[in-house]
Amino acid sequence: MYLKKINLKNKTALVTGAGKGIGKACSIALAEAGANLIIISRTKKDLDKVAKIIRKFKSKCDSYVCDVTNYSQIKEIISKQKKIDILVNNAGSNIPEHFIKVQKKNMEQLVKLNTMATFNLAQLCTIKMLEAKNRKKIGGSIINMSSQMGHVGGPIRSVYNMTKFGLEGLTKGMAIDLAKNNIRVNSVCPTFVDTPMTRGFFKNKKFKLEVLNKIPLGRIAEVSDVATAVAFLASDASSMITGTSILIDGGWTAI
Repeated sequence: MYLKKINLKNKTALVTGAGKGIGKACSIALAEAGANLIIISRTKKDLDKVAKIIRKFKSKCDSYVCDVTNYSQIKEIISKQKKIDILVNNAGSNIPEHFIKVQKKNMEQLVKLNTMATFNLAQLCTIKMLEAKNRKKIGGSIINMSSQMGHVGGPIRSVYNMTKFGLEGLTKGMAIDLAKNNIRVNSVCPTFVDTPMTRGFFKNKKFKLEVLNKIPLGRIAEVSDVATAVAFLASDASSMITGTSILIDGGWTAI
């Protein structure tokens, strides 16, 4: 048999930004593959809806209302867990502004969320992963949610570019440090994805046309496109993949 299956039975995955959009899709996809979930978001109502779907797959699900930039809260949540095998570092945001008009408070907010919180979560979850004495045997997987904008520049996205390019560097550095423990670290880099957040942007028909013209496949990504890649990287089906990126960009960066 040469086909490795995406099987996450007996694995525990922590997903941030799990209440909506890509984070919600990733959480449900991991449950479909057999994982138990720890889901984190700022909104209890959203978490309750996601947890209800996850439990339909006979997966366990613990949910926590938390802002991931709150280090002490995140540390407390992770310390409570019996084990973590998979981290999907998904929480993030963007505030589009022209470089010379970037407001200091917005820049600091994005760096705090997209870079510092991502680093802290990865470090805390790795420490928890390493508590398992058989970690080298069973392995672990950390998936950082990056962007095509971590590989190419974009207008009114200089700060977002900065944080996502930094995340790509973090992914590679972590992968090298953690390889001896059989903890793999990769990033997923979507193009524009059809989510509640982006639907607001796409009400501008000119903007939507500009985006579609930059995607050779000629369509916006679906959350399932991203979630399937995340489930693959979380599983042993990708056991020889670390320190790299999966670009889910419809060919945007190929141009």
